[in-house]
Amino acid sequence: MADFGEILRNIGEFGLFQKITLFALCFPNVILPFQFASVFFIQSDPERHCNTDWILQADSNLTTDDQLNLTLPRQEDGTFSRCQMFVPVDWDIGDIREFGLNETTGCQNGWVYYNTLYEFDLVCDQANLLEVAQTMLMAGILVGCLLFGPFAESFGRKRAAQIPVIVMLIFTVTTGLSPNFYLYLASQFIMGIGYGGFRLNGVILATEWIGVSKRSWGSCVTQVFGAVGQCVLAGVIYFIRDWRLAQLITAAPLAVVAVYIWFIPESARWLLSKGRTEEAKQLITKVAAINKRTVPESLLDKIVEKETEKKGGIIILLQSSLLRKYFFTIILAWFSLNVTYYCLSFNVGNFGLDIFLTQLMFGLTELPAHILCIWLLEALGRKVSLMSTLLIGGFLCMLILAVPQGKRHALG
Repeated sequence: MADFGEILRNIGEFGLFQKITLFALCFPNVILPFQFASVFFIQSDPERHCNTDWILQADSNLTTDDQLNLTLPRQEDGTFSRCQMFVPVDWDIGDIREFGLNETTGCQNGWVYYNTLYEFDLVCDQANLLEVAQTMLMAGILVGCLLFGPFAESFGRKRAAQIPVIVMLIFTVTTGLSPNFYLYLASQFIMGIGYGGFRLNGVILATEWIGVSKRSWGSCVTQVFGAVGQCVLAGVIYFIRDWRLAQLITAAPLAVVAVYIWFIPESARWLLSKGRTEEAKQLITKVAAINKRTVPESLLDKIVEKETEKKGGIIILLQSSLLRKYFFTIILAWFSLNVTYYCLSFNVGNFGLDIFLTQLMFGLTELPAHILCIWLLEALGRKVSLMSTLLIGGFLCMLILAVPQGKRHALG
């Protein structure tokens, strides 16, 4: 009896319909890295010094250099301290110049940042809150995957891809308008839910319409678009130093996606599994027409008959000892991969190089890897490709540990 793979071979495994759908679902992955823009801004340890405008009350005509020399202590390397200042005094400028200031304190009136609009002041003794911001975003992504995974099984891949886009659009805007750090954290968390939900179900919706012979394109092209987004992000945060403006600019293309994604069709495979045979028939017929193919009615009936017999969802996966073994192995692999990837991603500002250049390199190195994976999956198969890339990645991470701390930026 024929299966759904056979019907895809009849209507086209990777025809015009699949290519349009794949592009439409991949394009948001160019935008998704922008969601990390504000996190990069607040974690990049920007160049700064304490705000010492208090001395201008003694002499409003001081040059910037004079102001800094009189009010900021210097570090061992001769640069001005980024977290200390001299204690303000109620002296006239002549006495300050003659006797100088010696007693230091932490920044009392905030910081002045160079070339970047940097808010929330998560520096010096507040730097530990950087990890909180990163954790909230990643926690949201985790919740999004856990929430919209079962949601897709019950309500369809289409809805599970559409709703996260709307969530991201709304909370991308609220993130950019957040008046304080706590609302920023809440917005990042909910936005992360949308991020995780779309990244999961966008790929599923695309690949379920693609035949086995071309299925590697569904997952790999998605990652290629994500790598392009990483490169574009470097330009965005370089030319737009105001992260609030960057958030609002990000919302514009998301609004476009939020409109057209409602016109992307549901997965026929999911419709058949839910017994919605007439909807699936109509949809498969339309897809065949777009691909300039035809599908015999007798073949469609056989597909429907077989697919409607399959029920149970994830229970079937857990009941089978073989599938259960594969399932938990892949979970461990993905856990390890994502921990490594996001640890590197969130630490681009700590590599010792310019954060914008490092971010650009981060994206550029991904591009050839994802393109190569399309060929590797077809030539070597899934198992060999997964094992070899994980082993190579793990070896390189271990190699980093062998490099002295002060020279690790050279590996970039």
